[in-house]
Amino acid sequence: MNQSRLEILKKFFNKNRRLPSYSEMLDLFDFSSKNAVFKLINCFIKEGFLKKENKKLSPTKKFFALPLVGIIKAGYPILAEENKQYLTLDEYLIDNPESNFLLKVSGDSMINMGIFEGDIVIIDRNKKPKNGDIVLAQIDNEWTLKIFKIDRFKKQVFLQAANPKYPPLFPKNQLQIYGVVRGLIRKIN
Repeated sequence: MNQSRLEILKKFFNKNRRLPSYSEMLDLFDFSSKNAVFKLINCFIKEGFLKKENKKLSPTKKFFALPLVGIIKAGYPILAEENKQYLTLDEYLIDNPESNFLLKVSGDSMINMGIFEGDIVIIDRNKKPKNGDIVLAQIDNEWTLKIFKIDRFKKQVFLQAANPKYPPLFPKNQLQIYGVVRGLIRKIN
């Protein structure tokens, strides 16, 4: 029952960019007393969706989280089990928000790594690249997203596309790595 009320609260917040007042919650939840609103808010605080600081109510990260309802196999069909947890995408994809940023992908040089035009990549500027990592690099004053490669025999570092129509990129003057791809966001529809 509280989940549907939480969804109503989220819809109000998304529309008005603020939490409703106690009086507004009376109408939203069709309650007849402010005591019922008080109990519901305390339940949301206990569950970690809201917090109260200096008598002011505010949403937590968990308030904006999406439900993670379980695991689904991509192989043979099985009965899906519901195990509802809440997860924010930034908690899942970003370890240190201060060192991460987003870039929108343009081009098709990374399609065999599953990175397509219009995707958004999450770059961690503090992560050191390893052989095979996807990196944001500046090679000879041009920016690109490629696979970081180390040829141990020739003791040479280069960038490799994930599309056979593009050749490897060997730096003529300079190669600087500005970050490693930590995640990918793709909107399907």
